[in-house]
Order: sequence, then C-alpha cells, then structure tokens
Amino acid sequence: MRGILYVSHGSRIKEARQEAVSFIESVKSQVDAALQETCFLELAEPDLEQGVDALVEKGATEISVIPVLLLSAGHYFNDIPEEMERIKAKYPNIKFLYGKPLGVQSRLTNILKERIEETNIRPKRDAKVLVVGRGSYYPQTQIDITTIAQSLYKSTGFQDVDVCYLAACSPSFEEALGLAVDSGHSQIFIVPYLWFTGVLERHIESAVKSRQSDAKIVLCHHLGDHPAMKQALKERVYETFEPLTL
Repeated sequence: MRGILYVSHGSRIKEARQEAVSFIESVKSQVDAALQETCFLELAEPDLEQGVDALVEKGATEISVIPVLLLSAGHYFNDIPEEMERIKAKYPNIKFLYGKPLGVQSRLTNILKERIEETNIRPKRDAKVLVVGRGSYYPQTQIDITTIAQSLYKSTGFQDVDVCYLAACSPSFEEALGLAVDSGHSQIFIVPYLWFTGVLERHIESAVKSRQSDAKIVLCHHLGDHPAMKQALKERVYETFEPLTL
C-alpha cells in the first residue's frame, strides 16, 4: 500500500508550523492516496522517522518522501537522504521513493509578480526590486535564484531587479538593502522567495523597519498558499507514483 510523507522544513515559530501544516493538508485532499502524513526536518515534531513510523503502522509498504522545499540545496541533497539511509535500515522491506523540490518554474515566478501587484502600489520608473532567497552553499541555488529574478525582470516593467540572500551567499539582504537605499531609489520592492512565514521573514521585516525612514520600502508577501504552489507540490507527489497517474 502506498504512503506519502511530506517533509517540511520546520520552525520554532508556531505560526510558521501551522501555515505549513495547513498548506500540506489542503494538498493531501487533492491527492488520491489513503495514507498521508506530515513531518518536519528540524525544529518541530513529528520528525522524519516518526512520520515513516506512522505510515508503516498504518500498513504502508511503499512510501513517497516528498520534500516541501523550493529549491535543491543541502536539505535535499544531504539532510533528508542521510536520515533516510538510517530509516531504510530500520525498514528493509519498505520501498522508498524520493520526490523533487519545486525547482524553477515560470508559474512560481508569476506568483512573485502577483505579490508585487497585491501591494496596490504603482511602481515608479526608478523602482528597484530585491528578490530575497534563503541562500545555500550549493552554486545551483544561486543560479536558480538568479534565473527567477531574470524571469521576473522580463515579465514586469521593472528596470532594476537584483537578488540577495539571507544566509550563505552574497550579497546579503542587509547589504543589498543598504545599497538600494543609498542609491536613492524612490521605491524598493522586497520580494521574499520563501514558501512560509518564519524566522527568516521576521528577519526581513525587522531590517525593513529599521530602514523604512530612509526610503519607500515595500515588503511583499511570501509565496504562501497560492493555488499554483499547491498544484506544483501535488505534481511532485504524483511524479513519484509508478506509473505516473497525473
């Protein structure tokens, strides 16, 4: 019997955990599978092993492990596989299938465009956009965020779209924001490429608040529970089915 395990990042912030669980529950209702569980990679429970345990106890013999992640980085390449190797030894007769992060998709970039439009602030000619990524030591992550920013540039009327990061990569968000303010832009649109709220978004909010008196800074909403996000995750689930049943 097939089971599906959604692996979300996890957060110390209750609101962030609730948002992730609510999102995943809405996707579960669209997936034709009787056994579905949610777990967290860190900072919250149930953890990955507890999630697998729950599915096995309910009768799962084949488990699709679905990373609830935007891009391929350390969690996808290292943390989840390392934990799964230990769990596989515990359950040698269970077949495990590993899904993919959402990756770079035009429909996700379109959400960023919508998030800017939702602010109801008309961009001026010299407006600047900062696409804020989580950051990773994996070079592909930087390539992906740059690709997303370039796509946003092509699909909007903004003449100045840059990327920055919250960790591990340069330029940092603080550096990029400071440079944008010092450059005299009349508007700076901050576009977080984050799935859910949490510590990182609060960090962005704090930095914006500290510079708000220096320039017109517009903080856009994170990707969140947009229907395109739900559809994208649903498709990642079905990709692990044999045969593909979309």
